[in-house]
Amino acid sequence: MSDLLAPALEIHRQLTSGGAEADLNRALDLLGEVKRGSREAMVRFYRPEPTVAFGQRDTKLPGFLAAEEASRVNGFVPAVRRAGGRAAAYHQGTLIVDHIQREKDSIAGAKGRFAFFGELFTEALRALGVDAAVGEIPGEYCPGEFSVYGRGAQHNIKLVGTAQRVVAGAWLFSSVIVVENSPPIRAVLTDTYAALELDWEPATAGAAEDLIPTITVADVEASVLAAYAQHTELIQA
Repeated sequence: MSDLLAPALEIHRQLTSGGAEADLNRALDLLGEVKRGSREAMVRFYRPEPTVAFGQRDTKLPGFLAAEEASRVNGFVPAVRRAGGRAAAYHQGTLIVDHIQREKDSIAGAKGRFAFFGELFTEALRALGVDAAVGEIPGEYCPGEFSVYGRGAQHNIKLVGTAQRVVAGAWLFSSVIVVENSPPIRAVLTDTYAALELDWEPATAGAAEDLIPTITVADVEASVLAAYAQHTELIQA
């Protein structure tokens, strides 16, 4: 058992995406419900519609409106998330994992959660044969100290980005695992980051299947659940 996680977690699978804004807002609604005690600690899995989730800082840049339009031209819906970070893109070839639980002092463990979940997702990907590790890679999009990346023959690629929303009495830790179909993600990030005038290296954007061609979103979900099961009890909701 991990001291960071609740003794038991309910597993919720959202079978269809409600759309970019609805999916992000649903996470915040669930955070409120868990905080109030009307829901138990939970992990929510879903495969989103094509979305570019901008960070709060992105909205203050002169090129933000152009970046929103670049998202739409590429077939991705722009949205602004309440958690930190820079723009991240995802679609139905990705898996979103929202972990939500009550915590008396929700701020105290914030950095420790980044480290814990980085290792958890690394473990899950390694179990599927991916040579995964934790750490920021030079030039990555939405850079973070606890990104999970895969080592490729020519370069490392970002596979998991994480963000956290902390409120009094509860926290939401949201992770995006890029599993399949990386070209559209690379294309939309290239155009949106150009509009925002943010430097990055497009070669850092990839998917797990770029390293292990047979890997699927379903495989990754099962492996993440197996990694979770090493740390807490899982309950099917």
